[in-house]
Amino acid sequence: MTDSKKPRLRSFETATNQQHIPEADKYLYRSDMPAHKLVIIGTGTIGQEHMRVAATLGRASIHGIFDTSVQSLDAAEAGFRNYSSEGLKRYNDLETACMDPAADALFICTPNFTHFDVLQVALKSGKPIFLEKPMATSLNDAARIVEQANSYSSFIQIGLQYRFKTQYVEAFHEALSRRSLGVIKTISMSEYRPPFLDKVGQWNKFNEYSGGTLVEKCCHYFDLINLLAESMPQRVYASGGQAVNFLDFEKHGKKSDIDDHGFVTIDYCNGVRATFTLNMFCPDFYEELVICGVQGRLLACEKVDLQQQKSSEASVSVHLGEEGASRTTKLCYPAAIEQSGHHGATYYEHNAFLDALEGKVVDSATPLQGLWAMIVASAAQESIATGAPIEIADYIEQHKLAAVLTE
Repeated sequence: MTDSKKPRLRSFETATNQQHIPEADKYLYRSDMPAHKLVIIGTGTIGQEHMRVAATLGRASIHGIFDTSVQSLDAAEAGFRNYSSEGLKRYNDLETACMDPAADALFICTPNFTHFDVLQVALKSGKPIFLEKPMATSLNDAARIVEQANSYSSFIQIGLQYRFKTQYVEAFHEALSRRSLGVIKTISMSEYRPPFLDKVGQWNKFNEYSGGTLVEKCCHYFDLINLLAESMPQRVYASGGQAVNFLDFEKHGKKSDIDDHGFVTIDYCNGVRATFTLNMFCPDFYEELVICGVQGRLLACEKVDLQQQKSSEASVSVHLGEEGASRTTKLCYPAAIEQSGHHGATYYEHNAFLDALEGKVVDSATPLQGLWAMIVASAAQESIATGAPIEIADYIEQHKLAAVLTE
């Protein structure tokens, strides 16, 4: 085993009875110096998660932070001091944050409706950019981002990190690499969860600022479904609405209009059919993926019992009948990684970003893939509004997306 592959004994590194080891004597406990410097733009919930994950991974340091909210900056820095003694620069404006010559890459973690405008400033830097999901709140802005990415001197990675969750990594390996299920015919995904959390300004309670529930939250799942289907979506039909959450919520005289449940059906050009179910007035978190092929069925699930404050439990089951061995596998990442955020997916998303920064080939989300996830989500929201199925070819023509999708 080379030094670069030595195990991280994290539980010993932080144990109180191991803190007497001098730096000069650390080998298994020694961490390499971070090779890259990151700037976090937007220090709310997800921005602070990225700060924590970067420190856990150790390949990059948080060089600086910027936010228009002083309270968010104060909270982010106070949290940062709990796990890092590194210096942390605060910027007074967005352009200074983006153009700092000491920074190697930028993470845009601001509210959804600001993504496009913030990105326009970030692009002037020429630095690698991580752009949180959804990449924009409108298809026109998303398409423009794809065009800009195609001519950008560096790269843009979209924050669709669910593809790095344990159960989906294993599901993709079984379904697409091993082809354990044979030819895939149907895909079904579902998410049951509590309502949207509070945000600064409560922007996530309004379609105008969030892009709508199916864009804001569910672009993750449409990204996964698109990848599993290995085809272009042909038709989308959806039903949903606002049944329970935020019915009496108002901000600046405007009532919340965010959907809290939905059912989506997607037909793909290769004959694959998919469904997605969302419920956001459930007391706990539960995600499920069911894939059926001509040789078997796969079930991937994750649950978090909030009432009992239990950690995430994930598993994948492959049922092959007489076609082969059926099995169920429980899945996890190391506790320190899972606890850093989004059950470990953000950690491996960071790893992919830094690999790309170092010139390696990665499987993280591209702007084009982010746009396709938004196309399905936006079409589903239009179907809810009109009550009619959406033909994707017509939808693409209506929004003038054909050119960017064929580049």
